Amino acid sequence: MKPGAVSATGSDVLVIGGGLQGLSSALHLARRGSSVRLLESDHCGRHASGVNAGGVRTVSRHLAEVPLAIAARSLWHRLADLVGHDAGFVPAGQLKLAETPEELESLRRRVQQLQELGYTHESLIGPEETRELVPTLTRYVTGAIWAADDGYAYPFGVVAAFRQACQRLGVDICEHAPAQRIEHDGTRWHVYSPNGRFQSENVVNTAGAWAGEIARQADEPVPIEAGGLMLMVTTRIPHFVRPVLGATGRSLSFKQFADGTVVIGGGLRCAADPVARHSAVDVTKLAPSARTVTDLFPHLQGFTINRAWAGVEGFMPDQIPVISASKTRPNLFHAFGFSAHGFELCPIVGQIIAELVLDGRSTLPIEPFAVDRFAGKAHSASH
Repeated sequence: MKPGAVSATGSDVLVIGGGLQGLSSALHLARRGSSVRLLESDHCGRHASGVNAGGVRTVSRHLAEVPLAIAARSLWHRLADLVGHDAGFVPAGQLKLAETPEELESLRRRVQQLQELGYTHESLIGPEETRELVPTLTRYVTGAIWAADDGYAYPFGVVAAFRQACQRLGVDICEHAPAQRIEHDGTRWHVYSPNGRFQSENVVNTAGAWAGEIARQADEPVPIEAGGLMLMVTTRIPHFVRPVLGATGRSLSFKQFADGTVVIGGGLRCAADPVARHSAVDVTKLAPSARTVTDLFPHLQGFTINRAWAGVEGFMPDQIPVISASKTRPNLFHAFGFSAHGFELCPIVGQIIAELVLDGRSTLPIEPFAVDRFAGKAHSASH
């Protein structure tokens, strides 16, 4: 569609944002028979969905997220049923390492708390069992939480799989089409872009770090903050670890892919410019994570970083997302602010959004993620 054109036809649902939450929402809606159009300001997966460590992680989730994370992990293990193939998902398990007796005790309390709530997906293991899983680990690790059914995937491969599945079901994906303004005329939504005006009965706001502006236009301001998110990857190294690793006392997300490269992340933050839609790698902030890797694996001293990159993510003050029907406007739905840990949740978030749009309710508990929980405290990432 050329600039200045007006869309002649509408859709049942218009999704704003082509990251994994938007693609998953579009896919689940299309699978249930809705006609769906998706607007993406850049290209699908450009920011948080493509700039993350790829961890399929249920470990150490906020308690409100645990039911969603467990449901999402089940979908990861059946991803071929959803997108046509496994999208490179590797069920390698995940370890959260303790490096001191105090850290191990904190993990013990965490597992006990989950068990009291009826959850058994995290188990506490000692140092010997930890090193049986990863023999190359340093000897001073005191234990870990182990989640055997967790794993990892390559983010852009997952983005491509969801996008292709959407397209097979007829989802109209419009890239380089930023949604600038939304209006409701009492009957339908009108979404304005440099590419034209789009009409729809329902709007889904999955615009990531820029979703706060869409919510503000619906009189639902939220305190979302745009931040840069960084990753680095090594040159190829002989295989030495299968599970995904995290640390208790310091930031780390660490995994080795089949080609021998090691991806190092863990919510590594840098500055972001949401107006320019850009973030820049801060090498000084990468160094502590690199040191953590060599502390845990002394044989990697002197390993080489091949490249590092960054994208823009939306962060919430309480570090859990907004997943909610609008409280102020009809037929508007939100899923954003995943605060650097939305990758694992994406299959179930799309299902939840489809339920909200088509059924008026979610089968999973989403009350903690209400869009109005910050009433009176909000600001938009674009200001």
